[in-house]
Amino acid sequence: MTDQDNVPPPGTPRHSGVHTSDGRATAGGDTAQPNLQGASDTDGQATDRPSEAGYDPVPPALETAAREPAFNLPSSLVWILTVLVVIHAVRMYLLSVEIDDELIFNFAFLPARYDHALSEQGLAWLWTPVTYSFLHGSWEHLIFNAFWMLAFGAPVVRRIGAGRLAVFWCLSAIAAVGLHLALHWGDMTVVIGASGVVAGLMGAAARFVFSPSGRISRQFAHRNPRLSIREALSNRSVLFFAGVWFATNLLIGLGLFTLDGGAGIAWEAHIGGFLFGFLFFGLIDPPTGYDERVQQD
Repeated sequence: MTDQDNVPPPGTPRHSGVHTSDGRATAGGDTAQPNLQGASDTDGQATDRPSEAGYDPVPPALETAAREPAFNLPSSLVWILTVLVVIHAVRMYLLSVEIDDELIFNFAFLPARYDHALSEQGLAWLWTPVTYSFLHGSWEHLIFNAFWMLAFGAPVVRRIGAGRLAVFWCLSAIAAVGLHLALHWGDMTVVIGASGVVAGLMGAAARFVFSPSGRISRQFAHRNPRLSIREALSNRSVLFFAGVWFATNLLIGLGLFTLDGGAGIAWEAHIGGFLFGFLFFGLIDPPTGYDERVQQD
């Protein structure tokens, strides 16, 4: 469990009592990249033979994408990261401690709000289940979340697009603090950070990034067919990835990881986000395949 006795309620000096939702999940190490392009004949022309069971050759519409730089990122993901950086920079360097504490109180998630009649308080209970995900406790906290967001958010965003990403962000943020609230009802410790959303992206990615052989293609993972929950739970790569992820969060829950300043980590929010992404990604994922959408554009 997290150390909550050392975390004072809102209104105290900056960040000393902020209960962040930062995570230490790992992706189970880098994996080899499969060659998803079709085999070539003697004339150098691509044939129709798939390079891996269940996968089609790269269509002509994506030949240009195959030559894109390794760090080419979806623009919507870049914009989100920019917003997170700007928000944190403004809080750290432009706002006074008093104003920042007021901002934290009004936009961070506070379980104690829901232990009181909603009609007797302001409307912060309405938006804080989402707005907390745009606040971070330190630059370390933000950079760590950004790293994993780039790793797992890029294939998800390429697959579902910016509009569905906005819906996914809000729902995964709510699911993350929903589980945290259920286990910490009435707690006076505020929760901030995008880690619950990042965990949701990890859970969603687990449904499609692994090929039948268990390998990951950095450029074309978003084109893989989405595994059903049963298929995902039968895939050894998915099970290994999820096992490492849950084991890491268990260690966090045992108090083996903390952030600067001794702030606790809301590991329960990580689990809530991951479960949402893994179990409900099918509701967000576009109904048509990637190849079909390329032809329609």
